[in-house]
Amino acid sequence: MDIKRKTHKTFNLNTSNSIDFNELKWKFALKNSNIGIWDFDANLNRVFFSEESKNIIGFKSDEFGSNPQDWNDRVHPEDKEKYFKDFNDHLNGLKPMYTNTHRVLCKDGTYKWILDKGKIIERDKDGNPLRIIGTHLDITEQKENELANAKLLKLLKLQNDKLTNFAHIVTHNLKSHAANFENLLEFYDEAETAEEKEELIGHMKTVTESLTKTIANLNEIVSIQTNKNDEVKNLNIYSYINNTINLLEVEIKQSQAVIINEVNPLINIDFNPAYLESIFQNLISNAIKYKHPNRAPYIQFNSIETTDSYQITIQDNGLGIDLDKYGDEVFKLYRTFHRNENSEGVGLYLIKNHIESYGGTITLHSVVDEGSIFTITLPIKTKKPVN
Repeated sequence: MDIKRKTHKTFNLNTSNSIDFNELKWKFALKNSNIGIWDFDANLNRVFFSEESKNIIGFKSDEFGSNPQDWNDRVHPEDKEKYFKDFNDHLNGLKPMYTNTHRVLCKDGTYKWILDKGKIIERDKDGNPLRIIGTHLDITEQKENELANAKLLKLLKLQNDKLTNFAHIVTHNLKSHAANFENLLEFYDEAETAEEKEELIGHMKTVTESLTKTIANLNEIVSIQTNKNDEVKNLNIYSYINNTINLLEVEIKQSQAVIINEVNPLINIDFNPAYLESIFQNLISNAIKYKHPNRAPYIQFNSIETTDSYQITIQDNGLGIDLDKYGDEVFKLYRTFHRNENSEGVGLYLIKNHIESYGGTITLHSVVDEGSIFTITLPIKTKKPVN
């Protein structure tokens, strides 16, 4: 069935009877609402675009054709798939009306957001669409406001996550110091000789120095976040592991743990000091906390350098984790895998976040009752953390 486009009426203003006032009001309303009209003729494969539709994207009436591709080709590449899907869903009867929001390339090279709506108004005897009429509405300002609000919400969420993350860092980093002081004071009260008390005073001085350094590092995090300064320090991994071993000296001696540091002493990375301290502190503490009941903890650090990254492995002989059961939850917040009253499910979550914020990754290979191997991969040119 052929559909011939109706020609526009001519109006004789001298003869009032020839004027179709309803049509005049309709045209006036459309022109002043800045809503464009499109009218698709399936038989001719042509689209009539109203003057308003053309104006929206910066074209004059005689500068824009009637081929459907004249508009389709200007739809932003990222929006085309859904644009065509929504239209075809209406043609196939899956949606009562065609509605789509997409960006269209304007004459001046910019994009505008268009709310595009349409509906089949005529079909042939077999139900195939013959004519579809729709509208174009410029919603660029509204869409830009939505995107700006979404960006703000994302920023607020990120800042809130950082605040929560920092609170966990403070709790975890200071908890070990507090436990060390508590243990040393108990040992001091139980010491029977002046030599024992003197030795414990020396340990207290070591813990005090470590606490001072930790507080300085935490203060640096606050300074970085407050000043929005992404500067980090060039840190030696081998030295930081040794510093952490010294920090946990009391805990290591109590558990009779053996820790071997075979990391290449020449490896330096750009990283946040408090983050790096937190990573090694949590990994060593966890290896001791979840030690196997039939053997003393054995922890070994190794390193491998590839063309574009450093890999640091931390192997222990502890209880291990059932990855078949918990593999997807290992690094999630508040997930625990052993019946240990001191388990909080925070440490591995923090470690993962610290490493990923500087472009790295962490993976785990673990066998129950045999132990675990954590592999930290850091790019040689570490990117700045995500704000």
